[in-house]
Amino acid sequence: MKLSTSIRKRFRVSNKVKKFAPQNRFRLCISRSSKNISAQIIDDKKNITLLSASSIEKDIKSGAKVNKTELSKIVAEKLAKKAQEKQITKIFFDRGIYKYHGRVKIFAETLRKNGMDF
Repeated sequence: MKLSTSIRKRFRVSNKVKKFAPQNRFRLCISRSSKNISAQIIDDKKNITLLSASSIEKDIKSGAKVNKTELSKIVAEKLAKKAQEKQITKIFFDRGIYKYHGRVKIFAETLRKNGMDF
C-alpha cells in the first residue's frame, strides 16, 4: 500500500523526534487547520496525552474576534500556563507535516517566551 506524501512527512518527523528524544522530555504535537490550531503534550513512554489546548475550546472561542496569528498566541499561552502548573518545561517540538513558518512559528516563539524549553 502506497502512503500519501502528507502521511510520509508526518511519520518522518515524528519518528525522528521519538528516536532522539531523551527520556526526561515530552513531545509537543501541533496540528492546524485553515481556521483553528491545537496542540498536545504527549508522553511517548506511557502513550498518554498529558495536556492539550485548542482554539475551539469555549473560553477561547467566546472571546473577541481575533485573526489566526493572534489565536495561535492565545493557545500557546494557555498551553504554557497548563504546563507550568504540572512543572513541564522541557519538551520536543513535533511540527508534523507543517513547515516551521507562519502560525506554527508564532506558536513556538510564544511558548519559548512563556518558559518552555525546546
